[in-house]
Amino acid sequence: MSILQVIKEALDSLLSNKMRSALTVLGIVIGVGSVIAMMAIGEGVQNSITGQISGIGTNLIYVMSGNSDQEVRNPKPLTMSDANALADPLAAPSIANVAPTLSENMEVSTSLESVRVSVQGVTPAYETVSNKAVVEGEFITDDYLLGKSAVAVIGPDTADNLFGRSVGVVGETIRIDRTPFKIIGVLEAKGSSGFGSQDDLILIPITTAQSRLMQRDTRDSVDNIQVQAVDAESVLLATEEISEILRTRHRTEVGVDDFTTFSQDSMLSVATTITGYLTIFLGGIAAISLLVGGIGIMNIMLVSVTERTKEIGLRKAIGAKRKDILIQFLTESVLLSLIGGIIGIILAWILSTAVALISSAMGAEIVPNITIGAILMATIFSMAVGLIFGIYPANNAAKLQPVEALRHE
Repeated sequence: MSILQVIKEALDSLLSNKMRSALTVLGIVIGVGSVIAMMAIGEGVQNSITGQISGIGTNLIYVMSGNSDQEVRNPKPLTMSDANALADPLAAPSIANVAPTLSENMEVSTSLESVRVSVQGVTPAYETVSNKAVVEGEFITDDYLLGKSAVAVIGPDTADNLFGRSVGVVGETIRIDRTPFKIIGVLEAKGSSGFGSQDDLILIPITTAQSRLMQRDTRDSVDNIQVQAVDAESVLLATEEISEILRTRHRTEVGVDDFTTFSQDSMLSVATTITGYLTIFLGGIAAISLLVGGIGIMNIMLVSVTERTKEIGLRKAIGAKRKDILIQFLTESVLLSLIGGIIGIILAWILSTAVALISSAMGAEIVPNITIGAILMATIFSMAVGLIFGIYPANNAAKLQPVEALRHE
């Protein structure tokens, strides 16, 4: 018997019980669709997060106060003086820019609206280090810094929340913790990521933040320092220069640091690892439904064997071999899985498209990525499920004795 004839007979058999075949296929459809969709969504989330991190640059180093890995006596805070020391090209030739920051969530209001938003005290170098761009007005300059000016650069989402628009707001006045500030610039939209919106923030001169809004134990202290190496290859050397300078300035004990450094590249690596595990976890959960679908195929094929016992006996009586019966029932089982796999791929595409539209409407750009590898893996896996779970019923059918089968009621 040719392969085409076997497939034709298998299709005829499945179509003779359309409802039962459809319900059996449904389990495979849900399984394949959910596996592909979960993997696609997981990869989309990974691309979104890593894209946002990479967008800032892979040659950044963050310096934070304190060290959770070591017990430090009399730890010293990071200060503007530390930042100025790191910016010295003679002491740290691998460092291109240094941007100390202060940050706090504060109440910001206009005559009509009031919101709570992240307010950051920054220097002019922050524009370059954090890859920010101003689409309207200007960024904070050294003159604003020296004058401790009450000026602010705001994100487009903040502008929308306060004024109902993100253009034409330069020159407007906002109140930060009841202190009036004049808007001098609006940042370019960056979108949302796994770390929240990059467009909902307010930047003010760090000297203004220190003197008027964000009081710290030490007047000159900052919350963190962002350091930009001259290039990605110089990150390790720049980290060593940072550590050497701060150890000397803070006079810490040998081998004990009162600060922590980590690079943008290490953040990217950690984020990729975490989201990779998350994708595998989601795909594994979804794969359970494929197992359930396989059990459904086995159940239906066992019922089919019982119903077609006389047919099997008759075919054997006229010369069909055990191999022919085995192949026939295995073909039906694999066809059920293959049809379910194809429909499951379509379902995965629909689900992924829906997730992309919903996330876009909510302001979080997640683009699920359905890869050829995921499609092939899910298709092959679904066929394997049909083959594995079809072996037992097919073997039962092949083992039937012709005389006993013909007597079956």
